[in-house]
Amino acid sequence: MRFVHETLPQRVAFAAGDAPAAVAAEIEALGASKVMLIASDREAALADPIAKEIPVVLRHEEVVMHVPVEVAERAREAAASAGADVIVTVGGGSTTGLGKAVALTAGLPIIAVPTTYAGSEATNVWGLTEGETKTTGVNAKVLPASIVYDASLLTSLPGDMTVASGLNAMAHCVDSMWGPRADPIDRALAQEGIRGLADGLAQVAEDSTGIPGIEQTLYGAYLAAVSFASAGSGMHHKICHVLGGMFNLPHAQTHAVVLPYVLAFNAPNAPEAERRISQAFGAETATAGLAALRSTLDAPKALKDYGMPEDGIAKAVAPILAAIPANNPTPVTDDNITALLRAAWEGDEPA
Repeated sequence: MRFVHETLPQRVAFAAGDAPAAVAAEIEALGASKVMLIASDREAALADPIAKEIPVVLRHEEVVMHVPVEVAERAREAAASAGADVIVTVGGGSTTGLGKAVALTAGLPIIAVPTTYAGSEATNVWGLTEGETKTTGVNAKVLPASIVYDASLLTSLPGDMTVASGLNAMAHCVDSMWGPRADPIDRALAQEGIRGLADGLAQVAEDSTGIPGIEQTLYGAYLAAVSFASAGSGMHHKICHVLGGMFNLPHAQTHAVVLPYVLAFNAPNAPEAERRISQAFGAETATAGLAALRSTLDAPKALKDYGMPEDGIAKAVAPILAAIPANNPTPVTDDNITALLRAAWEGDEPA
């Protein structure tokens, strides 16, 4: 066995009910004193208590899904004008993504305070959208220096968003089984991430405000992101990035819909991944385990429900084929990708 695994340097603080103090401590540890606080107006109530405890010089609220280039440029200019020396993001993947876009050019450290299970806070991956094209990349500058997980910030996350965001995290785990740089450590982390997410999401489905269930889900989402950052973006994420950028689809829901189709597509030709995923679910097969969880959660079912046009199926095939890594377990063709997209668009049973 030969492989090289890189562990990314990052502090992680679990601080249920105490995000303001925990964020202040991370700022002090960095020796920073001029905070650019990024939080959308939707997250204002969650960000306000944190803002009171830290030295904010700029509060930035323009957060847009998929991080359009023009939005990133305005945030970069605002950070420079304010003389910020640290970025604090309070929000989901779009908020963290905007912080990364600023850090990419300004070199500022990020302290990420997630309010969803997106996982962007634990990766060195950035994404920007220009027109209909979403571009992603890897850069050490965008890896947040610290994460503060406060489960109390997710008690008000709507149930449908909890499900979609949690399944988005699950997709990180699944892609980590066969990503372009996947190694045995990634697969072990991803397997435990799937177990944690399945356990946590089942708890949250019964009690959306229960701290133990939320923390278990956050634990799984963190492991998912760590494994994904190492393994790299596989078939699932390449499909979702193309669809999201091309049709401006909601990020988490798109991932939640596409995941079972990619798993059914690849599992027959990825026996180790199939074994690990099925074990994590405690199910006979990987696809059966995911299907049972999705049924429990009443998961999103069809891309057509989230704004993808039917003629977008044919339009997306070529860019998806160009993006999928060469080491994908099942060879991809025009016909099988078209069939996968058609099934996901309709919401048919994965086959």
